[in-house]
Amino acid sequence: MKTIIGIGAAVVLLLVGGALWSNGLANSNPDIVSRRGIHWHPQLTIMVGTTTVPIPAGIGLGPSEMPIHTHDDSGTIHLEFSGVVRKEQLTLGEFFRVWGKDMRSFGTNMRMTVNGVPNTDYENYVMRDGDKIVLQFD
Repeated sequence: MKTIIGIGAAVVLLLVGGALWSNGLANSNPDIVSRRGIHWHPQLTIMVGTTTVPIPAGIGLGPSEMPIHTHDDSGTIHLEFSGVVRKEQLTLGEFFRVWGKDMRSFGTNMRMTVNGVPNTDYENYVMRDGDKIVLQFD
């Protein structure tokens, strides 16, 4: 009887240990931002000289709602993903792709700040909740 209990305990330990080990490997993927979805709201401002370029309402909305979209013209980008979310899905370039605009089409000498800090990731910048992103063109 002790042998059966010992074998049962060993099997349970192996199963639990294997599950934890497997989960640890899966969580170590640096390209995965979340496994349970996100609902984030970065803010984008585009300036050409001293003029603010409006970001239209309804980007990414239509017959089906894209996970990256806008509801109004406030510059708030809605990142509403379910399930596994990867960095490449959250890039500023992906927002411009959904919008159908070339990020560099607003002028020359593009500069970007994120939360007041200069940033040169541009299209590759991975947006986060609460980010204040400013693109400035001459």
